[in-house]
Amino acid sequence: MSVLIFIDHSEGIVKKNSLEALSYGSSLAWAMGVEAAGLLLGTVKDDLSSLGKYGVKKIYQVGETSLDQLDAQVYSAVIASAVEQTNAKVIVLSNNITGRATAPLVAARLKAGLVSGAVALPDLSNGFVVKKNVFSGKAFAHVSIKTDIKVIAISPNSYTINTTDGQAEVVSLNTTIPEKKVKVIATNKITGSVPLGEAELVVSGGRGLKGPENWGMVEELAGLIGAATACSRAVADAHWRPHHEHVGQTGLAITPNLYIAIGISGAIQHLAGVNRSKVIVVINKDPEAPFFKAADYGIVGDAFDVVPLFIEEVKKLKNA
Repeated sequence: MSVLIFIDHSEGIVKKNSLEALSYGSSLAWAMGVEAAGLLLGTVKDDLSSLGKYGVKKIYQVGETSLDQLDAQVYSAVIASAVEQTNAKVIVLSNNITGRATAPLVAARLKAGLVSGAVALPDLSNGFVVKKNVFSGKAFAHVSIKTDIKVIAISPNSYTINTTDGQAEVVSLNTTIPEKKVKVIATNKITGSVPLGEAELVVSGGRGLKGPENWGMVEELAGLIGAATACSRAVADAHWRPHHEHVGQTGLAITPNLYIAIGISGAIQHLAGVNRSKVIVVINKDPEAPFFKAADYGIVGDAFDVVPLFIEEVKKLKNA
């Protein structure tokens, strides 16, 4: 019996979300008194044995290049086969794009209970109870999984990455790979920015910036602190910024450690996508802006006065 952790990757590089999943899964395995193992589909440039420092003893790899790109139906079939071969009882994935597409299919194939958006290790004192976000992050639910096999998809940036000095044994796994029903004919990748889904720091702008010509200070601040840039829906709809930067209920839901909102009023739809941020800083000239109710820190002032001062202070700290 073991905990099997799915390792997601892109262009040969293991994703940061997978390191969180490995740390979470290995901690869970320790609490259960069983072994933790990773599962990687496809090929990567990274040294897989080095992933042992996140607590796993083995990395099972189905090293077919056809698995380098996500096909949720194929992935779920291969993961289910790996679970049967390794006698795993708990499957852990990140609740990123890959996990959200794959975890429900894996659970259905294995007739397993599923909790998506987990934010803490299960409580094993009275069964197997998993804490998760509900109602767009406004509350928590404690879900009891009673099936023999259990699937958990953890929210990105919800669990600390822990490391040791361990090395993992890499084991090839043979399994039947179903024929793909979806063919990828082109991939258009956005370059030069931190992926929003993995970003720990995010600087976001809204209509208070008045136009795309004023976005330079958002990008400058983000560049200084190594953050990703984001925007409100109104900004994306006005074509000031590309839609992949739109965060909120109808955009991307993110969970960074720090979210800086500049000139965003904080409508409930926007809050639904960002209220799981660990620290929220709001800069807005309207003292009645709803965002201040959700903020950890707030600055009432014109963004065109406040942000340049913010940038200068960051520069001083970096040069200190």
